[in-house]
Amino acid sequence: MTSSLSLNATDTHVLDVDPLIDDPRTRIVVCCGSGGVGKTTTAAALGLRAAERGRKVVVLTIDPARRLAQSMGIDSLDNTPRRVKGIATIEGAEGGELHAMMLDMKRTFDEIVEAHADGQRAEAILGNPFYQSLSAGFAGTQEYMAMEKLGQLRAQDEWDLIVVDTPPSRSALDFLDAPKRLGSFLDGKLIRVLMAPAKVGGRAGMKFLNVGMSMMTGALGKLLGGQLLRDVQTFVAAMDTMFGGFRTRADATYKLLQAPGTAFLVVAAPERDALREAAYFVERLAAEDMPLAGLVLNRVHGSGAAQLSAERALAAAENLDERGIVDQGGGNVELRTSPEAGSPAPARDTPDGHAQTLDKTPHSAPATTPAPNSPATSTPADATTDDAPADHATTDRTATDQLTAGLLRLHAERMQLLAREQRTRDRFAALHPEVAVTEVGALPGDVHDLAGLRTIGDRLAAGANPAGAA
Repeated sequence: MTSSLSLNATDTHVLDVDPLIDDPRTRIVVCCGSGGVGKTTTAAALGLRAAERGRKVVVLTIDPARRLAQSMGIDSLDNTPRRVKGIATIEGAEGGELHAMMLDMKRTFDEIVEAHADGQRAEAILGNPFYQSLSAGFAGTQEYMAMEKLGQLRAQDEWDLIVVDTPPSRSALDFLDAPKRLGSFLDGKLIRVLMAPAKVGGRAGMKFLNVGMSMMTGALGKLLGGQLLRDVQTFVAAMDTMFGGFRTRADATYKLLQAPGTAFLVVAAPERDALREAAYFVERLAAEDMPLAGLVLNRVHGSGAAQLSAERALAAAENLDERGIVDQGGGNVELRTSPEAGSPAPARDTPDGHAQTLDKTPHSAPATTPAPNSPATSTPADATTDDAPADHATTDRTATDQLTAGLLRLHAERMQLLAREQRTRDRFAALHPEVAVTEVGALPGDVHDLAGLRTIGDRLAAGANPAGAA
């Protein structure tokens, strides 16, 4: 059994994942957190577990690495939900399905234009160079389009549960801030200035603008370039009737995120920076009245010998090293081996200077002196030959000691890592004791198939004691 240092269940609420995803009132689960903490894997594992427990699920990922498609056995994901094969529903669960998709930011923007503008105007917008730049990489566009796609999926009412993997942004808060930022951009002074010609209309409008705005447009022309300024003005004129729709839909999706059927899961690694970001997000969700289900503490490490402390392991390693400093090989084997049992025996010097082994057996018969040329006569060559097995044993023992010392040091490093993780978790729990937590034990490798996602799902449901943490 592998154990890990875990948050004390008496001090921290334990997040029970299965009741959350089994509840038919839960319609949206949003996995959020800083980059690199495992949001994509967590979202996919939750979606798979919910589907195999009988729910019809779609997982929306915004991860450009396409790991989700690979783990689900799909060649590629795009802006259209695709059904995942190989779902094994548990006994008693019926109708479970899993679909997955990856947000295509530009395609989603194009769909909005096509749905809310007539054919000629939509064609003008889609072909506008400024629009093409805006839809492909404007700051905040990806997060805004993720919100748009979430609103579209929820409006279709085709799935029981939507699991959202938020964008890998610099800050997890970008997902919540993007609609407001884009709204501010559309309501900004620059946009209103650029919209003025269209609102006034025709040459009269341009004459009017030339009186009060020639200096401003001239400055913008120098800053942006004349062609770009004309592209922007054309884009704004074509999009004028759609700006209100963007703001309205953004507000509607924001309210959807605040609704009781939505649950936020903050995903974090047991590291200081990731948990600091998680704590900030928890506070922001509370300020925005958004429903927080709990914290998923991902990649928690464990040890199969947690009872052996780092201090004791290092001390044992040092003892083995110190023993290896003394040369335990070589020497006269007669000093260490009795002729009868081969066991070490004390020796004493005889008057002629030769070492003699003491026979501890009481009332032993006197030893007979062998003839000078008898086989029992010891020679230096004989002594060298007799030493070889003992030298091999000493070498093997030294190598074993070195290997054992190395393993003890590795264990000490693991225990020190566990202690650091415990301190970061305790710090978060002290700041937010009301937040329910589930811990996911670290796996020895990456997740690349449905079996791996099932393992993560099992660990998500295991609560605050993740068995099998690596």
